[in-house]
Amino acid sequence: MKAVVVMPAYNAGKTIEDVFKRLPGEAVDRIEEYIIVDDGSRDDTQERVRNLSGEYNIKLLVHERNRGYGGAQKTGFDQALEDGADLVVLLHSDGQYAPEKILEMMKPIEDGVADVVGGSRILGGKALEGGMPLHRYYGNIFLSKLENIFFKLDITTYHSGYKAYSRKALERIPYNSYSESFYFDSEMLVGTKRANLPITEIPIPTRYAGEKTYLNSFTYGIGVLGVIVRYLLRKI
Repeated sequence: MKAVVVMPAYNAGKTIEDVFKRLPGEAVDRIEEYIIVDDGSRDDTQERVRNLSGEYNIKLLVHERNRGYGGAQKTGFDQALEDGADLVVLLHSDGQYAPEKILEMMKPIEDGVADVVGGSRILGGKALEGGMPLHRYYGNIFLSKLENIFFKLDITTYHSGYKAYSRKALERIPYNSYSESFYFDSEMLVGTKRANLPITEIPIPTRYAGEKTYLNSFTYGIGVLGVIVRYLLRKI
């Protein structure tokens, strides 16, 4: 299977090189392409990416203006499909999601067990020990339980940005019709449910090391409730 990494990057100059250094050697051998989407960064993200290009097969795509987290994923997924990817891993550029776990993220798809894989800090059982703020931890659990009720799924978290998708999933989920915001990850799981595709999760460690976040927890929670309403109205 042709494995491709899609990496949204917004002002990631301080962290993106470390993410690549943390990739296991076996994963580097397996991954054929890295599609980095610079989403209107105002720092040296592009220069840092060029520094990595000699060692990794990187395709850099640039949004001249910031489109948002979901918008960056759409651009990356479109390119991955165009480039013939069979398996796509969404990996963040800030280092909060463990690159060390990428082979485990890929395995259920390679084995034909699932078409969508989520990395779950909640399943890992040590989210608080890893520095996840209390309000995020309990908010994540509450919203995920609520979403399970309405979406009739049984997963530990809808709010992880560490995902792997089969080509089949990306072809069947109408992701380009979804939002360009941080709610995109939840919408992708709704699309997975609508398409009757198998989902699984793997435990991942939690790592908060003072990285800058662009996510407002309160407005995010309200937005997730909006996703549920749009699901019930069959607008997603």
